[in-house]
Amino acid sequence: MKYYRSIAFACLLIASEPAFSQEKTDPVIMTVAGEDIPKSEFVRVFKKNNTKETNFDKKAVDEYVQLYINYKLKVKEALELGMDTVKAFIDELAGYRKQLAQPYLVDKEVSDKLLHEAYDRMKTDLRASHILVKCDADALPKDTLEAYNKIMKIRAELLKGGDFATLAKKYSEDPSAKDNGGDLGYFSALQMVYPFESMAYNTRVGEISMPVRTRYGYHLIKVTDSRPAQGEVRVSHIMVKVAANASPEDTMKAFQKINEIYDKLKTGGNFEELAKQYSDDQSSSKNGGLLPMFGTGRMVPEFEKAAFALKNVNDYSAPVRTSYGWHILKLIEKKPLGSFEDLQADLKQRVAKDSRSELSKTSMIERIKKKYGFSENPKMKDEFAKVVDSTLTEGKWTTDKAAGLKGIMFTLGNKKYSQADFATYLADHQSKRSSGNSPVSLMNHHYGEWLNESCLAYEESKLDSLYPDFRNLMKEYRDGILLFELTDKKVWSKAVKDTTGLKEFYEKDKNNYMWGERVDATIYTCANAEIAKEVRKLMKKIDDNDTLMARVNKSSQLNLQVKSGKFAKGDNEIIDSISWKTGITPDFPRDKQVVFVDIRQVIPPQPKTLEEAKGLVTADYQAALEKEWIASLRAKYTVTVNQDVVDSVASSK
Repeated sequence: MKYYRSIAFACLLIASEPAFSQEKTDPVIMTVAGEDIPKSEFVRVFKKNNTKETNFDKKAVDEYVQLYINYKLKVKEALELGMDTVKAFIDELAGYRKQLAQPYLVDKEVSDKLLHEAYDRMKTDLRASHILVKCDADALPKDTLEAYNKIMKIRAELLKGGDFATLAKKYSEDPSAKDNGGDLGYFSALQMVYPFESMAYNTRVGEISMPVRTRYGYHLIKVTDSRPAQGEVRVSHIMVKVAANASPEDTMKAFQKINEIYDKLKTGGNFEELAKQYSDDQSSSKNGGLLPMFGTGRMVPEFEKAAFALKNVNDYSAPVRTSYGWHILKLIEKKPLGSFEDLQADLKQRVAKDSRSELSKTSMIERIKKKYGFSENPKMKDEFAKVVDSTLTEGKWTTDKAAGLKGIMFTLGNKKYSQADFATYLADHQSKRSSGNSPVSLMNHHYGEWLNESCLAYEESKLDSLYPDFRNLMKEYRDGILLFELTDKKVWSKAVKDTTGLKEFYEKDKNNYMWGERVDATIYTCANAEIAKEVRKLMKKIDDNDTLMARVNKSSQLNLQVKSGKFAKGDNEIIDSISWKTGITPDFPRDKQVVFVDIRQVIPPQPKTLEEAKGLVTADYQAALEKEWIASLRAKYTVTVNQDVVDSVASSK
């Protein structure tokens, strides 16, 4: 079984911090493949991976020494094989570097303001409608003006008393407006694009906003309601699916089924048991219908409204129809909006992924410019504009058009950025599909992006020297990628691809992968004794369970449920509760129903087939391959451990 990389990192990165300049008194705890490891480095790594330890138990330290040796040997082998020079490795590490650098390339003061702004807005839910006139983000000025004039004419019509929903259906270029009249329902912060959100939260209830530009175009917003945040709610539900293309007959059956379940609830039925028995939501039914917590705007409106309408824990709703089918909801928990401190970590992640994070990045770019003495020569850009033509709008512009340009466009720190550099950037980043902008307009757009990217890249190049934590983290990822690739090659993928070796490994130890005693059986769950009697009678004529259920469930979809399969101890409570003898059991009561079981065969213990046990066999085969690999590395490289230094670690705190 091949592990995912994220899991592999957690397992492999047991040593992550490089040794800094050591004091002369810092003894060498071990030498692995020619590399001296100082005691301070080992202690640092041990502490990082044993955070609950207050005293360094000798056994734990000795065991960790062996793990650390294995780790160092694998890294050494990867370097010896030149895996750090492979292009795929270099590209992947560069990708991680960009991700890890992001927190260092934003204005933390602006980011903090954005976090608090988002939290303050989350205290209020808004309901709003909108009218959209589409306009591409990089549209020509004339097209932008045309869209703006159009949206302003619509606004004037609204201010004269026009009905918003009617005009939304007539003018809005949001396809959903034809059905909902522009109504977006309730939403909170971080659920709409940032400019739209800001305009909505700065518009009073009942008022119509000025046009706001987003990447979709121009919007008019009418805020129709404002309420204190509902917080979050957790419910369980029982669902009866209704397909979008369901026939009238199937739709009626679903309606009948949900109401029969609802009747059982009203007469004392257990919600969780009914969810397990009848709910069509397979992901939640096994847990009694339990769903994750959710807040405003996270569920379809009908479901959300019904969930928040429940007042007391254990209250349940009448059947509710949504686009997915019918639901009965039961309230499990309600909680108000958490404190800023409680939500801060989640908010930070969400804000970082949101377009508002560009404000923080823009501020950071200005700081970088000031920090490194940015200077620009606008004349060089004007000069460059003379060599761009219609080929740029076609995505066919080439650097030879700027062959004679060598001037410096801007300087940052000790680095100069030339017209030749920009020519290369422009050729690499031009688009084959132009929105109709002029060549010079496109050039200016790309120049702005190049300048900003260059500023951030310059600061990123300094991170290793500016921030030891970043430097350490980069080494951690470097070693992690190398270790993953080599372990994948030697162990994980090898075990998956080596079908012959896997089969031989299984055959040698197949008795380690045994089925316990099992039964091949069918469980018949009937609404009552009369139904059970009818089922037994029909079983003599009908040997197909689907046909049997269709016949018995004509009057009620809850009359009969059938489950067949091979069951081991612990797989099914009903099977566990009966004597394992072939034949049909007597009726017995269970959860206000009547059940009987047809045991066709009692299957004695036997080895699982390779296919049945493949996951376990593969994992064991991988463990065997890794053990063999480690042994070969220890034979190849010299390892020396200074036990007295190890013992001094064990006696310290």
